[in-house]
Amino acid sequence: MVTTTYQVQGMTCGHCVNAVSAEVGALPGVDEVQVDLAAGRVTVTSEQPLDDDAVRAAVDEAGYELVGGGADQRR
Repeated sequence: MVTTTYQVQGMTCGHCVNAVSAEVGALPGVDEVQVDLAAGRVTVTSEQPLDDDAVRAAVDEAGYELVGGGADQRR
């Protein structure tokens, strides 16, 4: 398992959390998505490292902006 943390701009409410969670959670191989609204962080647990461009596209589809790439922590 790989846990990756992403910084996301523009999230301000529970709807934002749900939108980002749904879009990122629909990516192949994603097991869990946790959103820290106050910090603007999205932590994703997946079977394999995710492609940053795929995560960026999912966040964009939700209406927000991914800042930089993800930072992986393997388990």
